[in-house]
Amino acid sequence: MRPISTIRGGVVALALALSGSKVSAEPSTTTTTTTPPTIEVTSQDVDASNQKIWAVYDALIKMWSGDFQQIGEKFAAPGIARYRMRIRTPCGYLMPENAEYCAANNTIYFDDVFVAGQVKSAAEALGSDGDMAGLGIIAHEMGHAVAMQLGHTSRNSYENESTADCLAGAFTLHARGDGTLEKGDIEEAEFGLSSAGDPTPPLTGNERVDQRILARLERVGHGTKQQRVDNFRNGLDGGAGACLQEFRGART
Repeated sequence: MRPISTIRGGVVALALALSGSKVSAEPSTTTTTTTPPTIEVTSQDVDASNQKIWAVYDALIKMWSGDFQQIGEKFAAPGIARYRMRIRTPCGYLMPENAEYCAANNTIYFDDVFVAGQVKSAAEALGSDGDMAGLGIIAHEMGHAVAMQLGHTSRNSYENESTADCLAGAFTLHARGDGTLEKGDIEEAEFGLSSAGDPTPPLTGNERVDQRILARLERVGHGTKQQRVDNFRNGLDGGAGACLQEFRGART
């Protein structure tokens, strides 16, 4: 994603976990070989990722504040806080390698080493800068804030997560419109979503048993890799109105 002029420093969703990866905040001169392969992250990687996050955070606040204004609502801009160790939030304990929107104090928390690792993993896999794999995490968590502030919460985890993925897609559409979307950004975002999709559970062939398996997955999951990409694409193709009825007819 192209740089945005304003840079600012600063329970819902488990975030997008990168299965099997390990990251280090310090520069490394050796490569550790594991299965799956380790992603080595330097302090410079983390600093670069954080700078882009502060910029995109401002862009997200500007977009959603404008969209809420169009529908006669006021968006309460969430705070944003980075962390690395296990922390306690008003929504409970949050473990490393994660991100979360906590409605209790209207704050997005993100493990900045983890997010930088997502960026580097995408960069190595796609031959790009990989930044949208990390920025998509923030857009996803901001999507939870948007949905919850409009009263959209469900006991069904998948409904919450699919809406947040869709709203991340709507932000990407907005970035395309204002010229900040770069070539490869969409592929990077989808790489990040795919890397964190729930595994497709093996089915038994027994219809009743399989229905229970799938119902349980919906209660606790983010969606399969394909579902996550499809939900993101819904927002990318149709804007915020494709995600939440309040935005239908609004210009995003």
